Amino acid sequence: MAEPRKHEKFDALIEACRALAPVRTAVAHPCDESSLTGALQAAAAKIISPILVGPEARIRRLAASLNLDLSGLQLVDAPHSHAAAEKAVQIVRAGQADALMKGSLHSDELLAEVVRKDTGLRTERRVSHVFIMDVSTYPKALFITDAAVNILPTLEDKADIARNAIELAQALGIKLPKVAILSAIETINSKMPSTIDAAALCKMADRGQITGALLDGPLALDNAISREAAAVKHISSQVAGDADILLVPDLEAGNMLAKELTFLANADAAGIVLGARVPIMLTSRADSVRARMASCAVAALFAHARRAAGADLSKLES
Repeated sequence: MAEPRKHEKFDALIEACRALAPVRTAVAHPCDESSLTGALQAAAAKIISPILVGPEARIRRLAASLNLDLSGLQLVDAPHSHAAAEKAVQIVRAGQADALMKGSLHSDELLAEVVRKDTGLRTERRVSHVFIMDVSTYPKALFITDAAVNILPTLEDKADIARNAIELAQALGIKLPKVAILSAIETINSKMPSTIDAAALCKMADRGQITGALLDGPLALDNAISREAAAVKHISSQVAGDADILLVPDLEAGNMLAKELTFLANADAAGIVLGARVPIMLTSRADSVRARMASCAVAALFAHARRAAGADLSKLES
């Protein structure tokens, strides 16, 4: 069997955006080469329509030094990164943008404005991050959550993390995603809280508290992604060996898993934050061009899917 072509899963996501209108995106503080170039590349591909929010003179100087054309783009002046984050969130709240993109500022700085109670973009859902991994040795895109926002999620947090990832997978065309709830073992052990949480989440799905997906766990990583490993352990499951979503026990486990795949398996990782009023792209300077474009494509597809489904994006916490 021929080896899967690298980037083919991300190429499919980007291609899916060609038939859609560019998504209006507030880009907070695009003041370095990677963030400004990434936003303009996604604009050239007609995935997003960026609104550049930050020190206007600095952004124009940077664009000139890189021979980038800003003609036709909207720039909103903000004196520094904190003001840019605040202003970008305000633009979304005013209905002038349908997505938010991180520029050259810390993720915490942007997310602090997103979750601010009175002026942010909070909803009733817990905010969480999803990595969409293009791993050449796995037959489909692999979603890993949460590896960037929630450090030690509670059971209730994990339920929202699962719901966010399920909605994203559905928006990307997976009608009934398979969620593997990871631990180190596949049996219940009271000394390992992640196994208890996994069992509870599965029962919540049985009772209709989590819908739209098949859940199973606890599952060790090998059982989640390898049918052979699941068979050896005599695990009978629709999820085991064929997972779409890997729900990790905590941020440390998820972050290590995503980086192991990136640096040891040569995988690409697109990233998006969900649970807020709009999707948020937390791109990194270390991202490849393809991964950065894929993050934009994922956010665009999610925004369009929510709009098509008539999601109530105005339901903010007071």
